[in-house]
Amino acid sequence: MPLFSAQAHPSTVSASFPGTLRRLVLACALGTGALLSASAALADSQPLSLNLPSQSLEATVHQLAHESGVAIAADSRVLAGRSAAALQGRYTVLQALQQLLAGSDLVALEENGVIILRSTAEEGALNLGATTINATGQGNDLPEAYSGGQVARGARIGMLGNRDIMDTPFNVAAYTAQNMENQQSGTVGAVLRNDPSIRFSTGEGHAYENFMIRGYALDSTELAINGLYGLAPDGHVPTEFLERVEVLKGPGALLSGMAPNGGVGGVINLVPKRAGATPLTRLTTSYVSDGYFAEHIDLSRRLGDEQRFGIRFNGVYGSGDTGVDDQSKDRTLASLGMDYQGDGWKLELDAYETHEKLDNGSPMMAGFSDLKHVLKAPKPDTNILEGISAKQISKAVLVRGEYDLNDNWTAYASVGGARTRYTGFLNGTRVKVTNDSGDASGETYNQAGYTHSLSTEAGVRGNFMTGPVSHQLVLSTTLLHQDIGRAPTVTGAKYITNIYHPIQPTIASAHGSSDKTGDNTLSSFAVADTLGFIDERVLLTLGVRSQRVRQKLSNPSYDERALTPALGLVLKPWDAPVSLYANYIEGLTQGGMVSDVSADNYGEQFAPYKAKQMEAGVKWDLGDFTHTLAVFQIEKPSMMFDSASNRYTDDGEQRNRGVEWNMFGSITPSVRLLGGVTYTRAELTKTAGGTYDGNTARGVPAWSANLGAEWDTPWVEGLTLTALGIHSSSQYLDAANQLKIPQWTRYDLGARYSTKVLSKDVMLRASLENVENRSYWAGVFNDGYATVSEPRTVKLSASIDF
Repeated sequence: MPLFSAQAHPSTVSASFPGTLRRLVLACALGTGALLSASAALADSQPLSLNLPSQSLEATVHQLAHESGVAIAADSRVLAGRSAAALQGRYTVLQALQQLLAGSDLVALEENGVIILRSTAEEGALNLGATTINATGQGNDLPEAYSGGQVARGARIGMLGNRDIMDTPFNVAAYTAQNMENQQSGTVGAVLRNDPSIRFSTGEGHAYENFMIRGYALDSTELAINGLYGLAPDGHVPTEFLERVEVLKGPGALLSGMAPNGGVGGVINLVPKRAGATPLTRLTTSYVSDGYFAEHIDLSRRLGDEQRFGIRFNGVYGSGDTGVDDQSKDRTLASLGMDYQGDGWKLELDAYETHEKLDNGSPMMAGFSDLKHVLKAPKPDTNILEGISAKQISKAVLVRGEYDLNDNWTAYASVGGARTRYTGFLNGTRVKVTNDSGDASGETYNQAGYTHSLSTEAGVRGNFMTGPVSHQLVLSTTLLHQDIGRAPTVTGAKYITNIYHPIQPTIASAHGSSDKTGDNTLSSFAVADTLGFIDERVLLTLGVRSQRVRQKLSNPSYDERALTPALGLVLKPWDAPVSLYANYIEGLTQGGMVSDVSADNYGEQFAPYKAKQMEAGVKWDLGDFTHTLAVFQIEKPSMMFDSASNRYTDDGEQRNRGVEWNMFGSITPSVRLLGGVTYTRAELTKTAGGTYDGNTARGVPAWSANLGAEWDTPWVEGLTLTALGIHSSSQYLDAANQLKIPQWTRYDLGARYSTKVLSKDVMLRASLENVENRSYWAGVFNDGYATVSEPRTVKLSASIDF
C-alpha cells in the first residue's frame, strides 16, 4: 500500500495498521466522515494541472476530489480547523496530497481505490519506517523539494551521498529544475545568481562563466556531473537537461576529490534529469532580447509493466542576436538520460552533446592599471570586439550503477568520458584604458584546443551499529585522466580603441593545429564514517582522502601526493528542528611552477597547496521556511617572489573570513523567499616582502546580498509575480588596493501565468532583468580588469504540455 509522508522533515511516518483494523477505519471513514468522491479508482489517476487556492484543508480536499474523480475519505473532525497552502502545477492526487499535508500530522493512504486521510497521532499506528517521497517524481533518489519548490531539502555531499541539509555539517544549497524554469535561467551561471556567496569574474555574453565562491575562484572547467569532475560542458552549461544545481560552500577535497584546476571556494555538482512517474511531452518556445529565439523539447517516459525503465530526452536549438550590440549566438543541445530500476540494483546512463557559437563581438573587460583610477562604466551593451567569433563543442557519456550487497551495504561505480574543443577568440577579450577619455589599447588572441577526459569513481557504502553508536561508512576511489591539446596562440597587432566608442579591432590571423600539451591524472582513495550518537542527535563525520597528482608533459614532470582530512559535527540538542554544526575541511590545489627564467629557482615545482577551512553555524527549519547562519575562515597558500634571494616560494597566503545568512521557503502559502546576505573579509596575509600584507584581495566584495520573492496573486488565478534584487559592495581590482569599482545594485522583475488552452496545460513566463538598464562594473577578472554589467534584458517563454 503506497504511503505518502505528511511530515516536512524527516520523511518518516507512523501510519499503518493490521488489515482488519485498516478495513474498519476505512468503513468508519466512509460511514461517519466525509466521502468526498467515489467515481474513479486511484490506479486510474492521471496527473492533473492544479491551481488550488489557499483555503481550508477540507475545501481543498473537496476540490481535489472533485477535479480528480478519485475517492478521498476523511473524518471531518480530522480536517476541522486546518488550512492548506495554494498549490499550482501538475501532480497526481497522492503527490498533491503530499504537498498539501506537508508539515502536519496527517498522511494519505490508498485502500481499494480510495485515499484515506489519517492523523498519525491516533493510537494503533505501526511504524512503517522511512519512506522517501520525491515531489518531482524522478527516477533517481533525490532529496525532495522543500516548501515552495525553489530548492531541495538535501543535496549530494560528495562521497557521503545524498544528505538532508539538517544532517549536513556544511552550508549547502540545491536549486531545482522548477526554480530554473520559473526564472528562465538558461545557464548554470544564471541559476547561481540566487546565492549571495557567489559572484562572477566573467560577464554576460562572454564565452566562459567563471565564479567566485566565498571569495575564491572556481572556473567553468571545475563543475561536476553526478559527482564526477571533467565531464561538464565547456564554457556555458545549459540548464535544460538538469534537475538540480547543487552548491557546497567551502573546500571539498575529502568529499569530491581535487578539482582539475584546484578551486577551493566550493563544489558545484550538476544532476541530470530522469524520467518521472508521469509521462511528459513539453514544448517550450523562448525569446531573449535583442532577437534570440529558442525551441526546447522535453520528453519523458517510463516503460514496461512495472515501469522500471525510464528515458528522458531534452533537445534545444536557439539562434539570434544577444543583448550585446551586433553580437549573435547559435546553440544546440541534445541530452539523453536513461535508468533501469532492478531488484536490489539500478543502472543509469547520461549522454549529451552541446554546440555554442558566438559571432561578431564580446562584452567589455577593461583594465585600469596604467591609468591608476577607474572610469565610469560604458553602456552595458557595448561591443568592444566586433568581428571576433568563438565556438565550443562538448560531448560526454556517463554510466553509473549501484548494487545492494545486502540490506545494509551497497556497492557503486561510475565511469564517464568527455571531449571538448574550442576555437576562436575566447580569451583576451579585454582592453587596457590609457586616459580619462576612455581611449584604450588592445590586441586579439586567436586560440584553439581540446580536452579529452576519463573520469571514474567506485566505492562501497554501508550502515552498521557498534553498541549504541550507528555508522555510515563510505570507502571511495576516484580517477580523472585528461589529455589536453593547445594550438599556439596567434596574437594580433596592437590597436587603439575607446571603451565608450569602440572601433573595429585588428583581428589576429588563423591559428594552427592543436598539439598535445597536457597528460594529467588525478587519483585518490578516501574513507569517511558518520557516527550517530544519542538517537542520531549527535552526528560526527570523520574522513581522509589520499590524493595523487601527476603531470607527464610538464617540465619538469610532476608527481605529488597529499592527505586531506575532514571533520564535521552536527548537534540537535532540542526537540525543535534546529541543527548546530561545525567542520574542519581542506582543499587541494596543484602546486605552482616557477616560470620566471630570471629567478634562481626557475623550473621548480611546488607540492600541492592545502587550503584549510573552519566553519560553524546553525540551521533552523520552521517547517516551511529555513534559515542558515554560518561563520567561516579559509586560508589558501600561494606563490610569491622574494627579491632578496631572487627566488619564488610557496609562502604566500590569502585568508577569507566571513558570515553567511541564507534563507528559503514559504513565509505564507502564497509568498516564497530565496536569498541571503554574506559578509567577507578577504585579506592578503602573506605577500612578497610584506608589501601588501593586510590588503583586501581583488574581486571580493565585503557585502553581497540577494533576495528573490514570489507572490501568487489572489485576484488572478494562476498568476505569480516575481522580483529579484542583487547587491554587491565595492571591489578592488588589484592587490595594491589602488583601483576600486563602486558598489552596485540591480533589480529583476517577472511574472508567470498557468492556464489551459484547448485542454492543454500552458505556462507563460516573462521577466525583465536589470530593470533600470544600469551601467556598472560588475566584477573583476585577473589582475586589474573590470567586467561590465549585462544590459536590460527581456525574457519571454511559453510551455505547453501535450
